[in-house]
Amino acid sequence: MKIMVIGAGRMGSWFAKELAWANDVAVYDREPKRLQDIKAVKIFDEISYIKTFKPDLLINAVTLKDTILAFNACLPFIEKSCIISDIASIKGELKDFYNTCDFDFVSMHPMFGPTFANMGSLKNENVIFIKDSSREGVAFFKDFFSRYRLKFFEYTFEEHDEMMAYSLTLPFLCSMAFAGSVKKNVVPGTTFERHLKIAKKLLKEDDSLLGEILFNTHSMSKLDTITGRLEYLKHIIIAKDQEELSSFLKTLRENIR
Repeated sequence: MKIMVIGAGRMGSWFAKELAWANDVAVYDREPKRLQDIKAVKIFDEISYIKTFKPDLLINAVTLKDTILAFNACLPFIEKSCIISDIASIKGELKDFYNTCDFDFVSMHPMFGPTFANMGSLKNENVIFIKDSSREGVAFFKDFFSRYRLKFFEYTFEEHDEMMAYSLTLPFLCSMAFAGSVKKNVVPGTTFERHLKIAKKLLKEDDSLLGEILFNTHSMSKLDTITGRLEYLKHIIIAKDQEELSSFLKTLRENIR
């Protein structure tokens, strides 16, 4: 299959390299230096060259804020038979975009970002496909992902973004709150050190990616949940109420059981 990858960031580069083993792959990025380490693929320095390549599949791997812009820049240069695809972590306005464009699409979310996942061993990592996606396109990606022994899930656009507020926003907020309280002269214990490693990895992510997650329309409900639990815990600590603390901890243990 002839596959065009737009955006050579961490995930775009990974897709290009892995797909190139069995497909004819070309890559375009506005920053040519990102393309230097990608081997066995065609490198385009002009987006209009897509027309000569005639891809069967286009993977849009740019940041969320530029995803629709990138699609609009590419669509004039691809044929109607080409399936277009995004890997955005928050779908936002993409549902409306796909409803108005005349292309089959695959909207998916690989839940194994390079920051935390072991990209050399992805067994039991997850991929989400949006339910309205092209069956042919989903079948291709499931076949591709099968070699990594990933697990597949399907949600609507709305279900996906609501799930991401729970799956991503919630832990992101907790790690950011922790990082905001760290003092450089602290002597870390084992638990502190583990939390610190998570926070450091999270904050290595690009600001735009963190913004995508936090600006999800469903994020505020998770922030309210966290602040509510903290206020309740604050009340327990001020009162030094061991019985209420035990009840609260019992609920927490049941939640994570």
